[in-house]
Amino acid sequence: MDLRQKKVLIFGTGKSGIAAAELLEKQEGVKLVLFEGSEKAEAEAIRKKSEFFSRVELYIGELPPEVIATLDVAVLSPGVPVDLPIVEQLRDAGVRIIGEIELAYQLSKGRIAAITGTNGKTTTTSLVGEIMKKQYPDVQVVGNIGIPYTSVAADTTEETVVVAEISSFQLETTVDFAPEVSAILNITPDHLNRHHTMENYIRAKEDITKNQTNDQVCVLNYEDEVLRSFGEQAKQRVLFFSSRQHVTQGCYLDGKEIFYTDDGGTQKVIHTDELNILGVHNYENVMAAVAISVTMGVPMDKIREALREFQAVEHRIEFVTEKRGIRFYNDSKATNPDAAIKGIQSMNRPTLLIGGGYDKQSEYDEWIDSFEGKVKKLVLIGATAEKIAACAQKHGFEAYLFADSLEEAVTRCYELAEDGDAVLLSPACASFDMFQSYEERGRVFKSLVNGLKE
Repeated sequence: MDLRQKKVLIFGTGKSGIAAAELLEKQEGVKLVLFEGSEKAEAEAIRKKSEFFSRVELYIGELPPEVIATLDVAVLSPGVPVDLPIVEQLRDAGVRIIGEIELAYQLSKGRIAAITGTNGKTTTTSLVGEIMKKQYPDVQVVGNIGIPYTSVAADTTEETVVVAEISSFQLETTVDFAPEVSAILNITPDHLNRHHTMENYIRAKEDITKNQTNDQVCVLNYEDEVLRSFGEQAKQRVLFFSSRQHVTQGCYLDGKEIFYTDDGGTQKVIHTDELNILGVHNYENVMAAVAISVTMGVPMDKIREALREFQAVEHRIEFVTEKRGIRFYNDSKATNPDAAIKGIQSMNRPTLLIGGGYDKQSEYDEWIDSFEGKVKKLVLIGATAEKIAACAQKHGFEAYLFADSLEEAVTRCYELAEDGDAVLLSPACASFDMFQSYEERGRVFKSLVNGLKE
């Protein structure tokens, strides 16, 4: 995509918008226009976010038709729904709609491994990044993990290896994006308030492969029925991973041992006791990372070395501390029921669970059903507290109580917990009703826990 002499709209003024603007400022002849859709935003505050924002056209709340008529390309931040009326107006006016991932792809060099899925993206992306660093001198870990791809694109070379965590929001605005290796870890209901239907959500995830060629690779979870069917019809070379049965091309778990197999034969990768991350869901993440890394040319001895060294990522079943014999775990990244189920399954102690938050129109039945034999008390916070309580009541789980804040929830759990118990923050909901992000929620939880007196 040739952006020279083009007029480009940056839609959104957060981290992604800043990185996109700074990248485009380096391109010859590009003229930028900045748009913030929130009518409550203040121009002075926006311009202070970046030196580049101080010298571009800025519109807040509304974008005049005469401005739309002059635009060539619009770069949407991931938080901007593609079906907003203003986006439809841009599209109808012939403006090319892309996102931050597509922009970075067009303006970067090197090789790309891209990872998506409902759950496990951050752990898998982080792990692949650590494996790649064992083999390649220039590795950039970017995307939904918190570092905009656009922030590193200008500095990439043909020797760069980019490992990108890609969300469904980001995939909606890709056009030519074609990673050398793609991976879809799993697909379970999430973000239906944005995508509206499960079919739309599945299509967005599968779009990570849409521009791949026949000789490129897609890594898929064999135990996910949607992905198994998708893989059987895919044009790319497919490597499956499975936690339940042997696959002929890819990775599988046999007891406590992980194997990699392809046309060259089968080799043992690692024993799960050698890993520092727990749970079958994490073993699936490991298998996906192995398949990606082998494809990207990393020798198995270096893969094993990285696997043995890797620690759990922050906010994902992260051990915080132990007080009075009670172990505290931060699983704030469990922003949907399926992720939260995996958090519960990882607990090997009677657990006091803190749940609830922003409502993404999720259903909580399977989450409640997973409590049996694990959860001794559920402490509910946030906008979904009443909805989850009603679901718990329906399933015969009555050991729940309400808290008005995360601080109160932590205090109540500490009061009720006994030596040998665990306290787990695994909300099954997004954070936006009470916090800016799941990261902020997790950091507050850890601060509150560390402040408890023994």
